[in-house]
Amino acid sequence: MKSAYDIILRPVLTEKTYDSIADKRYVFEVDVHAGKTEIKAAVEEIFGVKVASVNTLRQLGKIKRQGRFQGRTPEIKKAYVTLKKDSKGIEFFEGMAQ
Repeated sequence: MKSAYDIILRPVLTEKTYDSIADKRYVFEVDVHAGKTEIKAAVEEIFGVKVASVNTLRQLGKIKRQGRFQGRTPEIKKAYVTLKKDSKGIEFFEGMAQ
């Protein structure tokens, strides 16, 4: 079984995600092969919060060309994690939600 730190790779920090922090909705880049239940368990283990729902999406890599050769950038998977109303927020993001 994978470690929780192998499932959650990094937070996604954009203007749109900053706006959703006030609603206790956080966005993470996760392992491409991770399921929603694994993501939920990993977030609860790492941050000590209660997760209400997890929504995921996969983005195919862009096609890039170098002369006559072409390939794709790596595929990524994002997880939109919504916390329960009675749960505390994630401390890492607390100073960012203004």
